[in-house]
Amino acid sequence: MKKLVVLTGAGVSAESGIKTFRDSGGLWEGHDVMEVASPEGWRKNRELVLEFYNQRRKDCLKAEPNAAHRGLAMLEKHFDVTIVTQNVDPLHERAGSTDVIHLHGELLKSQSTLDSSLVYEMDHWEIKLGDKCEKGSQLRPYIVWFGEPVPMMELAIKKAMEADIFAVVGTSLLVYPAAGLIQYTKPEIPKYIIDIKVPEVGFVENLINIEAPASEGVRIMTEELLSEGDARFET
Repeated sequence: MKKLVVLTGAGVSAESGIKTFRDSGGLWEGHDVMEVASPEGWRKNRELVLEFYNQRRKDCLKAEPNAAHRGLAMLEKHFDVTIVTQNVDPLHERAGSTDVIHLHGELLKSQSTLDSSLVYEMDHWEIKLGDKCEKGSQLRPYIVWFGEPVPMMELAIKKAMEADIFAVVGTSLLVYPAAGLIQYTKPEIPKYIIDIKVPEVGFVENLINIEAPASEGVRIMTEELLSEGDARFET
């Protein structure tokens, strides 16, 4: 079974009603991104950061997977699919995807401020000041903030290098290191880029651009991948 690796971004979850900060001039609910998504912001105002993610968590729990999420999950019937996502919501998993790598953390988990290896599943939407880990340290959102290392990047690179087909769905390819994943793929494999406005990626061999919203683009890609007689995908 061929290995299909898909890098997804905010454009996938946007169709489920989850807002992206880049669509509003770099502001999230009126906050500069560095106030709510950086270690400096956390040190400056923990209460603001916790409340910001509490609201994101509430929105996330109301959201439902859309056709793009479901379409990518369906592809597991035909391919060995790995989703590498920049999104922190659980919509890929809820749609049925079984191999999901979250590069930027997960909204429905909390993490110790003292020991980053202490990560906890959340069964509620709120982290409060005074909520502590087993070592007595304040819990923080399990989110990779700007300026922090990306622990899952090494695994994502390995998956990209092994891919027989690579796709990028709903991302501007502006946030590194995730944006560089396509450069680790084998030159000869097909590489799809799906977005409302397809980003520039420089010279990449075997590039297939689909300028469309995520759900429509995934449908178009799926039809091509499953079409009979396409020599690029024959074993």
